[in-house]
Amino acid sequence: MSRIGNKTITIPAGCEIEVSDSNEVTVKGPKGTLSRQFSPLIGIKIEDGAVNCTRANEEKHTKQLHGTTRALINNMIVGTTEGFKKTLEIVGIGYRAALNGKTLNLNLGYSHDINLDIEEGITIEVPNATTIIVSGIDKQRVGEIAAQIRAFRKPEPYKGKGIRYKGEHVAHKEGKTAAA
Repeated sequence: MSRIGNKTITIPAGCEIEVSDSNEVTVKGPKGTLSRQFSPLIGIKIEDGAVNCTRANEEKHTKQLHGTTRALINNMIVGTTEGFKKTLEIVGIGYRAALNGKTLNLNLGYSHDINLDIEEGITIEVPNATTIIVSGIDKQRVGEIAAQIRAFRKPEPYKGKGIRYKGEHVAHKEGKTAAA
């Protein structure tokens, strides 16, 4: 019994959902439109301003798809109405970020600057030299871009220098100690 899959999703005002015969769900909201194809094993019905997901059988794979499908549809609704945001912090002397048009320029202590082209549907803001805000309507793409930026210089465990998510705890190791 999927606890997540059985929950109904209430459709907020200003959001429209369409389900085609081939189980393709299209969500239109104030921030944009998202569309995704789902498995035919999961039935998606819109009734009384709510979305319900039902499964065709009790096989393990179908049960796994049930909760996942419901969560993905919910993320599509939240994304098109509110949007998603990830905040990254840069820690380290001389490490900084700047926005040049549609390119994010990162200076992370390498011999060269790193330039990342911003793709369509993703918004990157740099309020100050050590903060990067990645936002958009697709939760998966926002998370992927934030992880890609973080991977340029992951936080190291001795001084904590690098790019980290806001609020992320970096475990510090003790460095070498002088011989007595």
